[in-house]
Amino acid sequence: MTYEFTLKTPNQALLNITAQVTQAVRDSGVAEGRALVYCPHTTAGVTINENADPDVTRDLLLGLDKAFPDRPEFRHAEGNAAAHLKATCVGASASLIIKGGRPLLGTWQGVYFCEFDGPRTRTFYVQVAQA
Repeated sequence: MTYEFTLKTPNQALLNITAQVTQAVRDSGVAEGRALVYCPHTTAGVTINENADPDVTRDLLLGLDKAFPDRPEFRHAEGNAAAHLKATCVGASASLIIKGGRPLLGTWQGVYFCEFDGPRTRTFYVQVAQA
């Protein structure tokens, strides 16, 4: 089963999508299996990281900005090469184990949609499969 979600994103942010992923798993009825969260965009991504302290997402964005600054020598015509680099580093998907009808996440973990080139209307997918 594949579920589609739409987000309106700001310029750059890590948006907590754990609730949408959990709802897709619940709606699927799968008790044991896998969930794949996939982003079909080249300047956005998906990651799993801490969801308890909002400073973590701020620090992640700051670190990615430092690691991949916009540079005048980039040749990409749209001017968003740094966003492509960040998205490549983060990745387009995350896999989760489903146990007891819920995504198996650590105490402090959440699933994030990572926007690096907004604001935009974005799509992500959650595919749920029985073990």
